[in-house]
Amino acid sequence: MPSRTSLGVSYDRNAPRRPVNLSLNTDLLAQVREVTPNLSATVETLLGDYLHSVRQQCEEEQRRLDGVIDAVNDLHARHGFLSDEFSTL
Repeated sequence: MPSRTSLGVSYDRNAPRRPVNLSLNTDLLAQVREVTPNLSATVETLLGDYLHSVRQQCEEEQRRLDGVIDAVNDLHARHGFLSDEFSTL
């Protein structure tokens, strides 16, 4: 059954689990263990939120690039490019 993180990233919570090795700061780990009963679930949620954030940044960057491309295409449609006069094609 798909589940969502706090930021809305959907993933299959029933997908098989795979152990991974992480190197974490011991002081940070000790403090986190004091406030969360399930470190794995907390890390999964944080990774899902991170993934959502990165995807949003990529989408925003693509929107900005699309805007630049549209502006250049508009400029070319209205005025052409200086290099068009010299093209041998």
